[in-house]
Amino acid sequence: MPSSSDNRYALILFCLFWLAWVPLAIDPLYPHDWLLENMLVFISVPLVWIGWRRYHPSRTASTAIFLFALLHILGAHYTYAEVPYNHWTTELFGSSLNEALGWQRNHFDRLVHGLFGLLFMPLFTEIFQQRLSASRRWQAGLGVMLVLAISAIYEIIEWIAAVNVGGDLGQAYLGTQGDVWDAQKDMALAGLGAVIGAIWISLRNLDRRQ
Repeated sequence: MPSSSDNRYALILFCLFWLAWVPLAIDPLYPHDWLLENMLVFISVPLVWIGWRRYHPSRTASTAIFLFALLHILGAHYTYAEVPYNHWTTELFGSSLNEALGWQRNHFDRLVHGLFGLLFMPLFTEIFQQRLSASRRWQAGLGVMLVLAISAIYEIIEWIAAVNVGGDLGQAYLGTQGDVWDAQKDMALAGLGAVIGAIWISLRNLDRRQ
């Protein structure tokens, strides 16, 4: 059972999420796309809350999910393809990130897909640790496979939603920016993030044992 301090920590993260969600729900760049993107929020938040009460994830896992949720609602406010990180880096450092790295497209969506794999791995491995008697290697392997499966399902849902919505809204929701391999690259980055997360968790466990 979680301690009272862990309960408080989870409640603080839950409240902070909604404090961030409210201003980002005001005057989004594309209101209809914002609604589509936030369907994930409306479905996921109750599931995350129920899951937390059942599995009691660590503070590390809870914080990771919180950070991912913040990135998602930021992407929903602007649409993922138009998050103005170039403007922000220009204001802060005098040059845009895309210019510095030679990028031609907005890569915020790529970042979030990669971080999905990285930030969800602590939660997935903890759930497998509680529910399965498998070794840590198997827990990590199952976590990576689950990330890839969820990523593939999400791309399919995106495709179905975009086909049914159609027009500019469908294109805004997909956010491919003209890249025919967008879905495959997103899934690959999610898998890469999951592998990095699995390695980090293994190194942390090794350090604790030592």
